[in-house]
Amino acid sequence: MSAQLREDGLKPDAKDEQEASRLLQSLPSLSSDDDEVAFESREKILIVDADSPDDPTHVPPFSWKKLWLFTGPGFLMSIAFLDPGNLEGDLQAGAIAGYSLLWLLMWATAMGLLVQLLSARVGVATGRHLAELCREEYPKWASLVLWFMAELALIGADIQEVIGSAIAIQILSHGVLPLWAGVLITASDCFLFLFLENYGVRKLEGVFAVLIATMALSFAWMFVDTKPSGKELLIGILVPRLSSRTIRQAVGVVGCVIMPHNVFLHSALVQSRNVDPHKKGRVQEALNYYSIESSIALCISFVINLFVTTVFAKGFYGTKQADSIGLVNAGQFLQEKYGGGLYPILYIWGVGLLAAGQSSTITGTYAGQFIMGGFLNLRLKKWLRALITRSFAIVPTIIVAIIFNTSEASLDVLNEWLNVLQSVQIPFALIPLLTLVSKEQVMGVFKIGPLLEKAAWSVALLVMFINGYLLLDFFISEVNGLLFGAVVCGGTAAYVAFIIYLVLRSGALPSTCFSSVYKRFADTDT
Repeated sequence: MSAQLREDGLKPDAKDEQEASRLLQSLPSLSSDDDEVAFESREKILIVDADSPDDPTHVPPFSWKKLWLFTGPGFLMSIAFLDPGNLEGDLQAGAIAGYSLLWLLMWATAMGLLVQLLSARVGVATGRHLAELCREEYPKWASLVLWFMAELALIGADIQEVIGSAIAIQILSHGVLPLWAGVLITASDCFLFLFLENYGVRKLEGVFAVLIATMALSFAWMFVDTKPSGKELLIGILVPRLSSRTIRQAVGVVGCVIMPHNVFLHSALVQSRNVDPHKKGRVQEALNYYSIESSIALCISFVINLFVTTVFAKGFYGTKQADSIGLVNAGQFLQEKYGGGLYPILYIWGVGLLAAGQSSTITGTYAGQFIMGGFLNLRLKKWLRALITRSFAIVPTIIVAIIFNTSEASLDVLNEWLNVLQSVQIPFALIPLLTLVSKEQVMGVFKIGPLLEKAAWSVALLVMFINGYLLLDFFISEVNGLLFGAVVCGGTAAYVAFIIYLVLRSGALPSTCFSSVYKRFADTDT
């Protein structure tokens, strides 16, 4: 009897166990020396319920306070939908296609939302981000190729973001600071990022909220100033229209909205909240809040992109400047069209562009850390990892700035092809994401259902079809000479072969002779 009492006395009650678990989770991670993690336990925001039942499958009721606690990652993710590359695509779509591609912008944003929700789902349900999971899912050679492709896409995006910031600095300094000086100023944002990170995730998210608000206010001001046609705007959103003249701009719209590095980034950002992946109810709760938050964030980004597209559609569609307008000269064209006033539109554009460039370069640095750390399992201090990933992008950006400093037309062409680069790299983020989010071994009960899986693969196939068009267009317009043609053909063959490998490995296709050949190859590979 006394032995029984002693045994019962040693057994803590449920509240004690819960409190002990909470305290342990708030301590620094003891395994951080062995595995690279997105956020240490001490860096995460604690989500606590005062009266939470012991049932791990219980999903707590909706709470506005909790929605506020979960708000942040989706808005950081949405910055990639508002970077200078997107603004370039928006203004060219408006100037060349008028209002006719607004429907595509809306549906591309919806496709982007679907992809980002799947990315968040992977991060919350597994407690790990996409780059880490890819390292475990694929053979080493394939993992390294995926890492290289992600880095290539990130460098391309970063060049656009830094150049966009540099152009804005040039505008706001009345041309006193050249492009390369703006690049160096923007490059220093990595130190600003590290400074903000020391004050916690919420402070960093607050800074991004201010930058998004600055963009929204600047471009809304331009929208009101230019007074675009409400009727044409509504028709552009509701009625799908596409012509042979606007196909390149249409491809640019899709390529700008779905960005490869952003898929990796979002799966890591959602881990800034302390959600136990072993408790189904907590995971489902987090997914519900992240879905609401991401939807709101991308609705705001769509409206901002809409403002930019309609401003340039109103001002330049059907004019002789339409084909020559780009990120570099857009402010000057706006100034000539709409003049000065108390707040000259040139400087309103410059402020919005600077906010877009600065915010996107910081999130690019953030994404670079997760991509490099996850694929290579680097256990480095954050400041060192940020410096390395920043250097990867900033060196080619400075070279580009020096080469193209005196050639506006060449810089705009470069921006267009960097948008194309983003589109071409998308399958190397999308296919691994869809492979993992459909796997029960990885996701458990949170694997996506057949209907959602088909919808997601339809988006992926659409993007790959667009890529096929881009490759064909590239061959027709750019490939000249036997040697260059041979190099491009070889690169294209390798690109297509790797995509086929990823698709076959995903198991998304029905059993065919191709899949049986793949299985033999995979057996020898492992």
